[in-house]
Amino acid sequence: MQAKTNLSSFNNTWYKPGKNIFVRGLWYITNLIFFKSGFPFYAVKAFLLRLFGAKIGKGLVIKPHVSIKYPWHLEIENHVWIGEYVWIDNLTKVTIRNNACISQGAMLVCGNHNYKKTSFDLIVKSIAIDEGAWVGAKSVVCPGAHLKSHSMLAVGSIAIGILEEYFIYQGNPAVKTRKRDLKAD
Repeated sequence: MQAKTNLSSFNNTWYKPGKNIFVRGLWYITNLIFFKSGFPFYAVKAFLLRLFGAKIGKGLVIKPHVSIKYPWHLEIENHVWIGEYVWIDNLTKVTIRNNACISQGAMLVCGNHNYKKTSFDLIVKSIAIDEGAWVGAKSVVCPGAHLKSHSMLAVGSIAIGILEEYFIYQGNPAVKTRKRDLKAD
C-alpha cells in the first residue's frame, strides 16, 4: 500500500527566517504599504530595503506591486530592474547582480516541499542571478537556480539548475534554445 501525505506531521521548526517577530511584522506592514501597493518612488523603496538589512546598489528600479519576503536575505547590485508584480519569495539568500532584469510577474522562489516524504518537509535553497541576466515576464526561478552572466529565461518559462552564460532558455523546465548575441549601441 502506498504511503499518503500527512500534513499534520509537517514540521519546519528548524527553519529560522532571521530577525525577531517584531521586525518581521514591521517588514510585513512596510512591504504591504510601499511595495505591494502602487507606490512609485524607487529611492524610497531602496532606502526601506536597506533599512531592513538588504544590500542594495545604486540605480535600482523597482516598480509597483512587488512583494519581497525577507529583505535581510536580499542582495541587489547596481542598475537592476524589477518589474510590476514580481514576487521574491526569498526564504534564504537571493543575489541579483549588476544590470539584471526581472520582468513583470516573475517569481523567484527559494522554498519548496519534499514531495517524496509524507511530512512534506520544507526545502530551502538560494538563487543567484548574475550580471546582465534577464528573467522574462511570468517566469519562475526555482530554488537553487543560477542564471549565469547574460543568460535569458524566456517569458513563462521555469528555471531549474544552472542557465549557462549568453544563452536563451525556454519552456518548462527551461531548456537551452539558442545563443544570446548582444550588439553594442
